[in-house]
Amino acid sequence: MTPEIGHFALALALALALIQSVLPILGAARNDAVWMKSAVWTSVGQTVFVGIAFAALMTAFVTSDFTVLNVIENSHSLKPMLFKISGTWGSHEGSLLLWVLILAAFGALVALLGNNIAEGTKARTLSVQAWISVGFLSFMLFTSNPFDRVFPPPLDGQDLNPLLQDVGLALHPPLLYLGYVGFSIVFSFAVAALIEGRVDAAWARWVRPWALAAWVFLTAGIALGSWWAYYELGWGGWWFWDPVENVSFMPWLMGTALLHSAIVTEKRGAFKSWTILLAVLTFSLSLLGTFIVRSGLLTSVHAFAVDPERGLYILGLLAISIGGSFALYAWRAPSMEGGGLFKPVSREAGLLVNNLILATATGIVLFGTLYPLFYEALNDGQKLSVGPPFFNAGFIPVILPLVFMRGLGPFLSWKRADVGTVAARLKWVAVLSVGFGLVLWYLVRGGPILGYLSLILAAWLLFATLREWAMRIRLFDEPFRVAMRRARNLPRASWGMTIAHGGLAIAIFGFVGSSVWKSEQILFVSPGTEISIAGFDVTFTEAEQIRGPNYVAERGTLSVRRDGEDLGFLYPERRYYPVADSSTTESSIRSTFAGDLYASLAQPASEEVEGENVWTLRILYEPLVMLIWIGSTLLVLGGTISLTDRRLRVGAPRRTAASKPAPLPVPGE
Repeated sequence: MTPEIGHFALALALALALIQSVLPILGAARNDAVWMKSAVWTSVGQTVFVGIAFAALMTAFVTSDFTVLNVIENSHSLKPMLFKISGTWGSHEGSLLLWVLILAAFGALVALLGNNIAEGTKARTLSVQAWISVGFLSFMLFTSNPFDRVFPPPLDGQDLNPLLQDVGLALHPPLLYLGYVGFSIVFSFAVAALIEGRVDAAWARWVRPWALAAWVFLTAGIALGSWWAYYELGWGGWWFWDPVENVSFMPWLMGTALLHSAIVTEKRGAFKSWTILLAVLTFSLSLLGTFIVRSGLLTSVHAFAVDPERGLYILGLLAISIGGSFALYAWRAPSMEGGGLFKPVSREAGLLVNNLILATATGIVLFGTLYPLFYEALNDGQKLSVGPPFFNAGFIPVILPLVFMRGLGPFLSWKRADVGTVAARLKWVAVLSVGFGLVLWYLVRGGPILGYLSLILAAWLLFATLREWAMRIRLFDEPFRVAMRRARNLPRASWGMTIAHGGLAIAIFGFVGSSVWKSEQILFVSPGTEISIAGFDVTFTEAEQIRGPNYVAERGTLSVRRDGEDLGFLYPERRYYPVADSSTTESSIRSTFAGDLYASLAQPASEEVEGENVWTLRILYEPLVMLIWIGSTLLVLGGTISLTDRRLRVGAPRRTAASKPAPLPVPGE
């Protein structure tokens, strides 16, 4: 009975979404307060009914209800409870239900918390949000019902993909979807502004917290997915430019540009049409990612293998939403620009350059992701691979100037900046950065010039961030006690910016160190084999069979020594899941701030040596790789702290038709 309740709840949610998509926007056009207010209750009701459906599906997984096809295909009675729960969103249908739940929840949050938003703007925004809900709820009910029944039911399920049975992957999809779908409400605000024909500082103030929240969740989701790939897949990397990695990265790049553009719109009344365009592009890229992952166009460990007909349905939704929003933008945007004049050397100009670089980088990733698909379609199914060499050669040189601009930007004044003053403030930052690069070159004496340049720019960003923070609190101009009092009184958005920019610099150290100076060996080993790598002496001592809750595994033991000192053991595993009839690699990692010693074990060779199995061992040393996770954590922390700033929490003052836009606040960026 529970699955039927869930199915019926989805139908009721669709009915409410249809009402919400029409009534509030008509009320805004007619200035009918009752019709506009209806958006609040339909948004909340929609969220309640989708929540009931999600709870019903989760109940089916937890209780191993094998009359539900989705449970059969993605669960097993012996699976640990955590992975039964995460199996709820481990399939195409379940993840789509999670997507719709988050979509409805963001609308409900705006309805309940957006008390300072003008009624007409809120009504239009929630109607646009409902348009998106109608598309995805109908897609789910008509093509991807998560509650399809099977009679007679099998004795047990087929199990979830073993690669997905991991704590990191239990949390990765919800975080990623909170980011993807979070940008839907920003898109809805943008389309509402286009319909209304007005964008001002108040609109930008309303949009910023929602854009920032989505960006924080997307950052956390991408970082967690990268960490999972690093320790779970056994290849020793944290990013492979996989198409599904790319489709999450592109909204992140556009979302970063959107955040900075919205600041200019709020503070200076400039970049209005550009900010609207970025809001539309960011969510459009999220929808594009949804289409690519679910259309059957590509094969990836992240992708859902589904019926291509479903991809056609999503393609239709994509064409309507993106095509319609761009047509509306082309009609309305030219009349929105104005105000906010600035000189070529100013903070506005710096943020414009920042946005253009991010847009160019996104274009490179988009081209590299879609080109193989178009090539295959136009050449009778011939495959073409665009991998890391293309992306590294195209993306990295474009993005490096962004690191320089991120360090420079906060020192530029609004409207017009004095070059001499900026140079004086950054003189020692430049000296320290170049000095850091020279010391590094002296100590390492090996590696490409681009690697050293990247680390110099990372040092530039870190030192510039610290210098800007010190200037804010007048650390070297006032007594230390006074400076600390000023630090306590800094706006939280300022603290968040400092922490996030510092986190980006630290992450870049990890990106470059683990990529440029990585050591790697792949070799056959048997008990007693000794390996030397990056100053470590590693001995393969044995391989034994162990049993887990729903798998059996061969576990290797490697002793690690350095300079004659015992440093412990590594225990890489090769797991076999009988129900799914598939194997996974479980790496073993010795982590320090200096770097990771990483080992993974493949299946034994077909022949034995002296009566013993020979194993394929991959062993790596990745310098500074831990800084990637530390820097990513600081990015998320910085964004979260900024969200708690009262100016973002409270929002802009209510505007009325007869009033002028609220006066701009004192810059706190």
